[in-house]
This record gives sequence, C-alpha cells and structure tokens, in this order.
Amino acid sequence: MTGRFADRAAVVTGGASGIGRAVADALASEGAKVAVLDRVRSDHDHHWQECDVADGASVEHAVRSAAEALGGVDTVVNNAGIGAQGDVAANDDDEWLRVLNVNVVGMARVARAALPYLRESDAGSITNTASIASTAGLPQRVLYSATKGAVLAMTKAMAADHVREGVRVNCVAPGTADTPWIQRLLQEAEDPVAERAALEARQPHGRLVSADEVARAVVYLADPANRSTVGTCLPVDGGMDALRLRP
Repeated sequence: MTGRFADRAAVVTGGASGIGRAVADALASEGAKVAVLDRVRSDHDHHWQECDVADGASVEHAVRSAAEALGGVDTVVNNAGIGAQGDVAANDDDEWLRVLNVNVVGMARVARAALPYLRESDAGSITNTASIASTAGLPQRVLYSATKGAVLAMTKAMAADHVREGVRVNCVAPGTADTPWIQRLLQEAEDPVAERAALEARQPHGRLVSADEVARAVVYLADPANRSTVGTCLPVDGGMDALRLRP
C-alpha cells in the first residue's frame, strides 16, 4: 500500500455511516488498515468490530480486537456520537446523562483503551469530532452544545497530557453537515425545504458541509507527517465560526 498512512492502523468509531464512513474511506485510500467500531455493520470493506461506546466492556473488547486484527493502533478517530434538540428545559436528567455518556465519556473510553497501543506507535494520534456547536451558540441545541464544548476542552487537555508521549490529540469541528442525522431532522420538520434553506443560509458559504470535506480535515490532523499539529481544533464550517458577513 502507498499513501500517507501506508502500513498504519486506524480505528474509527461511528464509522458505519455519515462522517465516520467518509473518514474510514479516506484513511483507507491513503493506505491505512481501518477498523470501524460501530453498533451496526454497513456495506463497507473495512474490518468491522461491534462496539457501543456507552459501555466500557464493549469498548475495551472492541479496541483490543481491532488492535489484534490490524497489528496495533496508530490512529484513533473518535467520531461516534448522538444528537439532542431543545433548550435547557427540554431534556430531563436521564437524557442529559445518556447524551453525555455517548458524546463525551464514550470518547474518553475509546482513548483510554487505545492509549497503550498508541504509545507503542511512532506516530500515535487521536482526532476527536467536535462541532461548530463547541464555539457558537446555536438555538435549540443546549445539550448537544454542552457535549461538544466538552469535547473541545477534553481535546486540549488530552493533548497536553500525551504530547510528550508522542501521541498527538486534535479535533475537527464541522459545521452543519449533510449527514443521515441531519436528513432525519429535515424529514421531521414542518417544512423540510425551508428548514434546509435556513441551515444552508446560516453558513457563510451558503451550503451544508459534506462528509468528505470533514474527512479530508481529519486525514490532515492525523497525518503522521504533521507532527507539530497538536491540540488544534480545525473548523470545517464554511466560515460559520470565524466570519461575520453583512446580511
């Protein structure tokens, strides 16, 4: 195999569809051996390992099995996550704990299980999937935003802890992406066409972000050649976080 990830082993959580699927395919196209950790198995060609990131035993087994199948782990992409809607009063305690357990603690579980393998690699890296919701106040996304803000903070703290071990930690922050979750939200809207137009309009470049665009950013962050890219959050949001255009 040739490419930036030739002879490298990558683990992608939530890799059965959407951004995770695009990331798994992009890493494989660059020569990586890829293990997809997900609760469901899709029609991809990568090694699949059943995994529920909300369950510690499931994560430990899945990461260990993936490492055995691939001959180690050089790259982890923490992508698995779930959505949540509403203002601060919209979700009860159980829902807060459920979403935090998947979106934040789930990433910690995977990183913890993978660290022994990453420390053995000469180019270990973890890339977490944050969100535009990490840095921009979005309406009706309080719970989701809280989890993604935690991912951003956790990324920087993890980077500080592990940089001297040779393990780089970064995150990518997509804007509203054209994923199966967004498609479901649009289908549930009273006027799907108007809702999509509103989502597109709030991003300065006037459209939804593609999963492939996010995947290319992840490949950059995880690239073994980018050894000085550490503790970075890379927005892929059409300028939504940084730009303030006139109406």
